[in-house]
Amino acid sequence: MKIDNLGKSLLVLSLGVSLSYATNGDTLIGVGAKTRAMGGAGIALSHGAESTLVNPALITLVKDNQISFGGTIFIPTIKTDIGPTNSYKQSDADISVIPEVAVVSQIMPNIYLGVGMYGTAGMGTDFRDNTSLMKMETTLQLMQFAVPVAYKSGNFSIGVSPILQYGSLDIYYTHPNPRIGTVSSGQTQDFGFGVSVGATYDFNNGFIVGAVYKSKIKMKYKNVLTTATAPFKALPNFPDIKDDLDQPAEAGVGVSYNFGNHTIALDYKKIFWSDAAGYKEFGWKDQDVVAIGYEYAKDNWALRVGYNYGSEVIKINSGTGTDMAGAALNMFNLLGFPATAKHHFTAGGTYEFTKNFSADLALVYSPEVTTTAKISALGMGDEIKNKHSEFGATIQFNYKF
Repeated sequence: MKIDNLGKSLLVLSLGVSLSYATNGDTLIGVGAKTRAMGGAGIALSHGAESTLVNPALITLVKDNQISFGGTIFIPTIKTDIGPTNSYKQSDADISVIPEVAVVSQIMPNIYLGVGMYGTAGMGTDFRDNTSLMKMETTLQLMQFAVPVAYKSGNFSIGVSPILQYGSLDIYYTHPNPRIGTVSSGQTQDFGFGVSVGATYDFNNGFIVGAVYKSKIKMKYKNVLTTATAPFKALPNFPDIKDDLDQPAEAGVGVSYNFGNHTIALDYKKIFWSDAAGYKEFGWKDQDVVAIGYEYAKDNWALRVGYNYGSEVIKINSGTGTDMAGAALNMFNLLGFPATAKHHFTAGGTYEFTKNFSADLALVYSPEVTTTAKISALGMGDEIKNKHSEFGATIQFNYKF
């Protein structure tokens, strides 16, 4: 593998990442078309090279050198209203493109190496044309670059993957008080480092179990959060929000079972938002995520379906009476970062054109969720209401060499 040239290509792709919306908090339900088509399930089921960011131990199940590349078109629909009316305004941030590239190779007996880069997470809204919504515009973009190394001994595999994360954050709005006016510090970028550790065991009867842990990644966006929250810091009990916005740690377990042409996979993971700087100050709660997927494979094609559920992460405060701080947090969360999607239904498939070349497709649909929170303590209106649905399509190509 020409890693140097590959790295340059991955960097070029990373610069093309646009705003992405998330499904489990600010995190996509899965990386790669096969994983996404099965509801994000993949901790104990190898999906080839795309497993580099799911469970690094699974790259030991790649029989040939393999490269996977493609992208996701994500189409969220975000509608928001402030006041007692039902005059919803739709966010103009309604489409994004998220690239993905991964390579896996066996470099020594029982030792495997991978390289992967994926757009993994993000959030944002664009209400620049709506004065009633403070002309709020937010953008969070996250890209992860991973280099997993895995070792296989008999039926047991273990893998570790250093992770380099690129992040970009921008918050812009017009404060209702004309003396404050426009609030923005501009877009800021940062890099952070983390690690993912995973393991699997194959019982040789079609049954595989797996576990994975991904560390917290510290990120700091200079002046962005402190500037955005400065007009509200005088409010009683308003949290001391710095410029840190860490990507939270995750821990998960999974099982898969193959019988003939059929495969079922089930994952459970916990995302620790309440321990991540920035998110915990905004009141985000730890999230339970369950993913289940089914695959039917025959000859040179496969069909997949799945379901993903993520528990609520945003805390809704009373926002009335003297709870001005709670009202402000409700406003920031639902107007700027509405991570409210819960249920996700997925489908997709694979077609092998030759023994070395195949293509994958995944479709993800999250039905509309309506969330309402009181903000009357701010004097801006009685409540903020948000409607949020999502649709995504992933196309991926795979080549074995």
